Amino acid sequence: MFRLQGSKTLAVDLSGDAVKAKNGSMVAYDGRMTFKKMTGGGEGLRGMVTRRLTGEQMAVMEVTGQGTCFFADRASEISLVSLHGDKLYVEASNLLCTDAGLRTGTTFTGMRGSASGNGLFTTTVEGTGQAAIMSDGSAVALRVSAQYPLFVDPGAYIAHQGNLQQHFQSGVNFRTLMGEGSGESFQIRFEGEGLVYVQPSERNTIGGNV
Repeated sequence: MFRLQGSKTLAVDLSGDAVKAKNGSMVAYDGRMTFKKMTGGGEGLRGMVTRRLTGEQMAVMEVTGQGTCFFADRASEISLVSLHGDKLYVEASNLLCTDAGLRTGTTFTGMRGSASGNGLFTTTVEGTGQAAIMSDGSAVALRVSAQYPLFVDPGAYIAHQGNLQQHFQSGVNFRTLMGEGSGESFQIRFEGEGLVYVQPSERNTIGGNV
């Protein structure tokens, strides 16, 4: 069971089962635990091929045992996401921990990934269980409906889930209108039904201060 200890530490209660977590993110544990280093970027043959083609390496460890294990990473804020047979798309740098039964992989993001300061591929988490994602500041889950598409700054994007289509487009934003932007600005337009997670801090992007 995943639970938060404050906003920056994840506690996972284990009873012989396992979780997958970002390598080096364990800060404490009680009981008996075993740790096994794995390689992220996807599972099985497809994941191996994807890693070779893209160079994506996400250091992951599998934790198994009896007791409670605590995870944190650079005082990042942590949010819990529940999956019920659906898929979560999340930037690899923002993924802290998942139930071991959830399947991980990669998917092509194209220009959206480049504009957000990440690679051309992003991580997918699929199945039924819990995942913990990290953000620079408290993340906000914004709902997208068929009537109301959502426009997101690529540098603030963390993850999304649901039946969503995303379109990368150039345009203006509030900073550009106020004369504080530098160069061309970019946006991600989300349409459909689902949730988009954003952080109140922005990565460096190819558009400068977008």
